[in-house]
Amino acid sequence: MSADNAVDAGQAAEIPRRGLRRIDLRRLGRAALLGPGTRDRLPGAIEHLIKVHRARHPHAGAEAIETLRRAYLLAESSHRGQMRKSGEPYITHPLAVTLILAELGAETTTLTASLLHDTVEDTEVTLDQVRAEFGAEVTHLVDGVTKLEKVDHGAAAEPETFRKMLVATGSDVRVMAIKLADRLHNVRTLGVMRPDKQARIARVTRDVLIPLAERLGVQALKTELEDRVFAILHPAEYARTRAMMAANAERPDVLAVIAEDLRKVLSDAGIAAEVAIRPRHAVSVHRLLLKRGGAELESGDFGRLLVLVGEHADCYAVLGELHTCFTPVVAEFKDFIAAPKFNLYQSLHTAVADAQGRIAEVLVRTRQMHRVAEAGVIALGDPRGAAERLRGSGGTDAAAGAAAARPGGMPASAAEAWGKVDPSRPGWLARLLEWQRDAPDPDIFWTALRDDLAQDREITVFTADGGDASGTVRLPAGASCVDAAYAVHGEDGHRCIGVRVNGRLAPLGTRLQDGDSLQLLLDDAATSRPGADWLDHAATPAARIAITRWLALHPAPADDEQPAALPALRPAREVSGPRPELPVAVADLPGATVRLARCCTPVPPDAVTGFVVRGGTVTVHRAECPTTARMAAAGRRPVPVGWRDGTPAGGYRATVLAEALSRPRLLADLTEAIATEGVGIVSAAVEPPQELRVRHTYTVELPDPRALTGLMRAMRAVPGVYDVYRARPAVTARRG
Repeated sequence: MSADNAVDAGQAAEIPRRGLRRIDLRRLGRAALLGPGTRDRLPGAIEHLIKVHRARHPHAGAEAIETLRRAYLLAESSHRGQMRKSGEPYITHPLAVTLILAELGAETTTLTASLLHDTVEDTEVTLDQVRAEFGAEVTHLVDGVTKLEKVDHGAAAEPETFRKMLVATGSDVRVMAIKLADRLHNVRTLGVMRPDKQARIARVTRDVLIPLAERLGVQALKTELEDRVFAILHPAEYARTRAMMAANAERPDVLAVIAEDLRKVLSDAGIAAEVAIRPRHAVSVHRLLLKRGGAELESGDFGRLLVLVGEHADCYAVLGELHTCFTPVVAEFKDFIAAPKFNLYQSLHTAVADAQGRIAEVLVRTRQMHRVAEAGVIALGDPRGAAERLRGSGGTDAAAGAAAARPGGMPASAAEAWGKVDPSRPGWLARLLEWQRDAPDPDIFWTALRDDLAQDREITVFTADGGDASGTVRLPAGASCVDAAYAVHGEDGHRCIGVRVNGRLAPLGTRLQDGDSLQLLLDDAATSRPGADWLDHAATPAARIAITRWLALHPAPADDEQPAALPALRPAREVSGPRPELPVAVADLPGATVRLARCCTPVPPDAVTGFVVRGGTVTVHRAECPTTARMAAAGRRPVPVGWRDGTPAGGYRATVLAEALSRPRLLADLTEAIATEGVGIVSAAVEPPQELRVRHTYTVELPDPRALTGLMRAMRAVPGVYDVYRARPAVTARRG
């Protein structure tokens, strides 16, 4: 294997890990080859595992140790004779994976399943045997991480295996915790594989497993996976970054000086706290370098200060001292305690400058928050049971602390953060499980999964249309109103014809922001359909899959490029003989011909006024018509006019405008509503849609002036129509 495109054992040893010890596979291999030991003496290969487990869970009793012993004996006997490509006995792999989880604080059930995670896949052990020996919970975890056979699934084996794991994770997030630890150990030992296989595994790890580690909050696994994948896929950039980090290690440690100053400040304030320097890992340094445009990094940029305290209130006390005794960089402050991230993470983030202007980023959190920040869901044990214990206790800090003391218990900070979503199914996972059912094709699922996991931030919007009991809907950052429609209404999202965001009408393509309020407007007509342009606005797989499937099932006609024919309009009723003039008003001017103005189309009982135009004809305008004011300003003398009793043979003409959210069949529905009212249409005009809104103008012939109110009410009732009004001519500006 070339050193340019793989991580050998020496390189791997250089990559810093936070909280995870390097496992000596040679020692584990020798211990495994010594045999299973006796009932009274545990095999040497798992002595360290038991020690670590008891250190994290002091209350783990003899029953837990016996369970781990039996799991080890079954795994060792089942894998006996199998060897890894590195030449080590195969049992070293499940042991290494289990030690990774034990160091992160996993409880006995997770460790038991981890020891057995390859037995069903690679040996003669069956799920029934695991169930009989260890129960249904361990069996579910083992089955969840068991790969599907390539013989049965061919090229679809990998995506379908991940689908299977994600579905199992929907019932118990510990399935994915085991998978992440399994992948970390495999990536640590990739050096024995061909470069092309290393790259393939690294790409899947980058696109799928690292985002999953981030979403599950397991930062200790995520950071090491990132560095190792970075070294494989971008060896030159990795080498440059490592060289920068090594060079910085030779420079004076600015963070150490600021840390000592901070310890003194906190001591003087009477705040009990640990202050430590938290080095950045290689990928974090590389990202910071890119963010700075390649500019040289300062000594303080290669790490951050971590302040650990006992209670929530102490976090804010530390923040107050920081911002009082140092100069705060206001733009860098973030409060993830009051508003935890969707992956359980809680901390205060800030940056301060000392008297010499040296800047340090500072993270402030409790020790419980720190445990959850590093181990994420692994720190929760059984998240469902832990959340139930918290809810049953009334959610007090004391009760949460008592729950944390039990094996598999949840720290209070984690429980509070996790309790804001379904404890066994966080929001992003629930959405993923929803849309994957609509993506039976493995290639579509695999592509959609990668796209979904690339969205690494979540927003919350509020709606009365759906969501959870509190009216909240969680969406990935960058989601649009189209995504919200499908998140709230599922397949009925097709019927969305408009939306109000924060009380204002907005295009369906509007990108939502955290905290927006949302009102989705739906069309009850069975003919409602999504537009092809909706795919340009959809960011979530659920929306994209639903729209794509609908469009595939309802292909556009061949002449779709041509303008759609207008529906047949109900003509104004014909009158026998010559059509009379439509002056239905009389003027206080003997012998004058009277006609109604077309600009404002007055009808009884509108307040009207008249003006004499060429030929002595009196034109009648509505009193509020802009033409009335313009002619009066020009010195034209108004003529008193009034309405004649009775209905003229030709009826009354009026111009009505309807503003609506653009959708298919809107014109047909409006003309049908007009015809149902017994009103004839003289002419209709439709303006081109702008931002999914459209305006229709109808000149109609009313059989009776009182029909106008009913007509406008009927037009407003058409789905998508949000305003109907009489024509209001604009005043033409006159040039000076």
